[in-house]
Amino acid sequence: MAIIERKVRLLGSRGEYEGLALFDSGASVSCIRPEIAVQMEQPQRLYVPLRIATAAEDSYMDVREFVTLQFCIEGHWFASQFYLVPGLSEEVIIGAATMQQWRFKLDFEKEEVIIDPRVTRMRI
Repeated sequence: MAIIERKVRLLGSRGEYEGLALFDSGASVSCIRPEIAVQMEQPQRLYVPLRIATAAEDSYMDVREFVTLQFCIEGHWFASQFYLVPGLSEEVIIGAATMQQWRFKLDFEKEEVIIDPRVTRMRI
């Protein structure tokens, strides 16, 4: 498990936000602070809350809302769901599911997020 921090631009139907995102290969899903998410998009309620394990041993929290946002890294646009996590230590966390979906690779020696140019073009 390792992390890399990058500047990202997030975009929703209400507006946009620019800040730091943590690319965390140990996080299963992508998360965002609620106060940032609501600036960009109306949160959607989950029918059944998701129980997420935190870094602390035997510590869990229930997540009840998510937003779907577009995000830009190094001039390339992507989209993903972000779960609203109150008290999140980072502004935004890009988790493994999003990285796998968009085939991001992390180079920890160079501290780079590697984007496959083939996935920047959507295909139907």
